[in-house]
Formats: sequence, structure tokens, C-alpha cells
Amino acid sequence: MATVTDPLSANRRNWDARAGIHAASRFYRDHDASYWFAPFEWNALGDVGGLDVAHLQCHLGTETIEFARRGARAVGLDFSPESVRHARELAGDAVEYVCADVYDARDALGEKSFDIVYTGKGALCYLPDLTRWARVVADLLRPGGLFYLVEFHPLLHALGPTPPPEIDPSQLVLHDDYLAGRGAQRRDSAHTYTDGPDLTSDTTAYEWRHGLGEVVTALLDAGLRITGLTETDTLPWPRWPQMVPTETGWWRLPPADPIVPVLYGLSAVRDR
Repeated sequence: MATVTDPLSANRRNWDARAGIHAASRFYRDHDASYWFAPFEWNALGDVGGLDVAHLQCHLGTETIEFARRGARAVGLDFSPESVRHARELAGDAVEYVCADVYDARDALGEKSFDIVYTGKGALCYLPDLTRWARVVADLLRPGGLFYLVEFHPLLHALGPTPPPEIDPSQLVLHDDYLAGRGAQRRDSAHTYTDGPDLTSDTTAYEWRHGLGEVVTALLDAGLRITGLTETDTLPWPRWPQMVPTETGWWRLPPADPIVPVLYGLSAVRDR
């Protein structure tokens, strides 16, 4: 009988295998935690001093650390035990980290509710069910609480977060889906997105595509009120070789290329 692979379990093993490589990489170690926030994020998040913040799918917790530095009582949650272990080593006592699947976040975090729930930058593509996810987010928020999502734009996923080997890496070529519809997409690659060695095991991961409409509708159906949506042409790393650095140290395509969204920020509020 053929072995049936559970996509979420495969993803957990894949992120466990990546965690040590990422923690040792220049990609993470050469940047302060503040680097990973686009400037427009703080326009929506405001002053977080004294607030309770939950960072879902936090991986190494770089953004979680920045929340703590700005005075928040921050907790990070991730389903990868190795990611959580490295996150604790990086943050010391400044941040609390919890190991749990995001769908189990309510039970894992107890009865506590939060002023801000934050997530993104490569998180949603690993979730098969956005309706269930949005209900978890809403349940974690206090009345009046803010949910903030900053995520790679579905167009970037359609163009490919990393260039496939058969395509000129400088070209803007659609080769993947923008919208959902095909279910879990299996990826098998020893390469991870940071510098450092390739993976030696657990190279298989599964991703799901989610268009902007699906994300917005899931949050609305969970009872949240959308308060803002920002699309930007900048990324924290140079996806295309012709990208040029911005004044913040992030990257965008040169003026001769099309202006396309590659990252977006979405804010929503739980009114009651």
C-alpha cells in the first residue's frame, strides 16, 4: 500500500529542517529585527507599547522581537519545534514562544486575548483553510483589537518567489497560480531561501494559493471589519537580479520595468 503523506506534517518536518540553516544565515543575522517591517506597517500598527501582541506562524520570531523591543508583551507561535527552539535562543527572555499549529492557537494560548494579532511574510501559503484560520484570528482578538497581515502578494506567487531554473531570472513571467483551485501544490527542493547549505532531508513541502479576494472574504466572514489595504512594489530581498535598493534598504524593480505589487498589508478590527 502506498504511503499517504499528510501535507501539514510534511511542512512541519520541512520547516524543522530549515530552522537551523536560517538561524545561522547572514540573511537573518545581518539584519536587525526592525529591518523586516515595511514602513507602512507601523502606520497601521501604531504605538505598541504596553499592548498584548500575538505573532502567528512566527518562524524564528524576528518580528516578534521587534514588538518586544517597542514595549509590547509579545508572544510568538509556530508549529515547528526547531523554529521555536532557535527563536527562544535568539530572543532570550524578551519574548514568550509557544509551539503549536496555528489552527490550535486558541487552545495553545489559553484564555488570553490580544490587542494585536500579527502574521505574514510567507505564512498563508502553508494554510489549506483560510476560513478556519480567520476564525482563529478573530477569536484571539479583544473587542477593538487589531489584526494585521503583511504578506507576499498573490501576484508574486504567480511570478514565483524564487526563479525557476528554466526561466531567465530577470523576466517577469507568470508560471504559477494567482487564485486557489488546485489544492495542495507539492514542492520538492533542497534549496531554502537563505544563504547556507542545502537541506539534507525533508525537502518536500506543500503550498496553497490564496487570492486577495479569498483572504478578505475569510476575514469578513469571521466578523472582522477591514480598515486598510496597502499594496507595495518593494521586498526585503532582491527577487529579480535587476532590482535596486530603496532608501530603507529594501528592493524594487528599476523605473524601466513595470510597477507591480509584490507585498501587501491588510488591517482589520474586531468591533465586538
